[in-house]
Amino acid sequence: MCAMPFVRVIELYQQRIQWLLQDSRKVFGLIKGTKVGLVVDVSSMSHGPRLRGFQKDLLSLIDEQLCYKKQLYCLSFSTEISPLWESPKNINVHVLHEARQWIQQLEPGQGCNLLKALKHVLMVKELNSLVLIVGSCPDQSLEILSDYARQCMLGRKLQTHAVTYACSNPAVLKNLAEAVRGCYHCYSSKGENFDSSDVHLLLQESQKAKNLLKSIKQTFQRRIGAPSNFLLKPPKHEEPLVIQTPCVLAKTSTDWLKTNGLKAKKLNLYQVLAPNAFSPVEGFVPILKKRVSSTLHEKAMMQFEWYDGTVKNIHVDLPVLYNYQKLLAKMVRIYEKRIDWLSVASRRIWGSVCERRVVILVDISVTNSMYIIHIQHCLRLLLEEQMSNKDYFNIIANMLRDWSRNFMSALRRAVEVDFKDKDKHESQGLYLLTTGIPDQEAVSIITGFATLLFAEVLICSFMSVCSV
Repeated sequence: MCAMPFVRVIELYQQRIQWLLQDSRKVFGLIKGTKVGLVVDVSSMSHGPRLRGFQKDLLSLIDEQLCYKKQLYCLSFSTEISPLWESPKNINVHVLHEARQWIQQLEPGQGCNLLKALKHVLMVKELNSLVLIVGSCPDQSLEILSDYARQCMLGRKLQTHAVTYACSNPAVLKNLAEAVRGCYHCYSSKGENFDSSDVHLLLQESQKAKNLLKSIKQTFQRRIGAPSNFLLKPPKHEEPLVIQTPCVLAKTSTDWLKTNGLKAKKLNLYQVLAPNAFSPVEGFVPILKKRVSSTLHEKAMMQFEWYDGTVKNIHVDLPVLYNYQKLLAKMVRIYEKRIDWLSVASRRIWGSVCERRVVILVDISVTNSMYIIHIQHCLRLLLEEQMSNKDYFNIIANMLRDWSRNFMSALRRAVEVDFKDKDKHESQGLYLLTTGIPDQEAVSIITGFATLLFAEVLICSFMSVCSV
């Protein structure tokens, strides 16, 4: 693999970071969106150089970034709020002049009532971008601010960009931005506590590229020095096995979801809406001497297509819907935790081995001789972490030069010896460790045997894992 693309990508990331650290982008970050609400905290400002410096930076923000947007809405706050206009204004020379005058006339205040400012600006529905510039710790707690912001932004496409300007405690606003999936930018003229989600993301990507570049160079050097054995031995590779007893009962994700899925937790959308879902009613009214249908009061109910294709009249209870959103977020974290668990150690290679009787076929053909240490390490991890609670297991090493011929001999060995009394075991699995994916003919053979044996079959490749 050529290293030059990674070198160019790293240079591109560095250029982007340098660009982000210039002019108003250094102070406020890169403002996204076209219809911007600018909310400015003046509680930490005092007359003199600090106020003038803040005003100068805000004027640069207007001239370098906000002047290119479509609409602008300005509001300053301390204990009370002070909007410049009643509604967003289309950007033009006159509007920009008013915004500059407003900045130059900002006066310091007392208290940082961010909640009051949010209650006002989040009612301005025309905005698609909200820029919060705060210089002191808000009067309200993070939980109150984030809960209110999330509830107001539910179902709304509003980008939030939180900026702490020379703030001694930027954590609250940073966490608020993360809670609403927004961006944050922490700035101090002294260079203290600088942080930026945009810069952080680029640094992460740059580090990934550097790690890949380093890996490419190391692999190239190893192949030049020792082409037949360029894989280093993992730590403790030749020491005795350290057998671990699994702390949780192994389950396939299919079985795990039967107790942890949205349906099992009664968090399916239809399950949540069902108590307040009503079918349209039609009946004969004697006094009118005709059939009438129920009508829908739009302020109380809305129509929603049900899973069976019918239409229901739904009453949406916002507190219930907000609580449902929080429960869904909790379930997402549980699913992410399981994915992380499945992505480490032996499970990353073999998956979660759940069967009580396991047979492992290992491809040790000549083409895999340079990977023998890797094969040994894969088997070592499996034996240490997932085999101690099995009723039975066996490992069959086979020279799989020809998939259709050599694989059959190994599979016949497993069927005739290891799976001959299959009815006596509650579950059984056949695992194949190889450097590639078998052809379609071999997959068909494997699938047929799996059906015959009532066994789960997994093909584990050094490059990928596919279930059949």
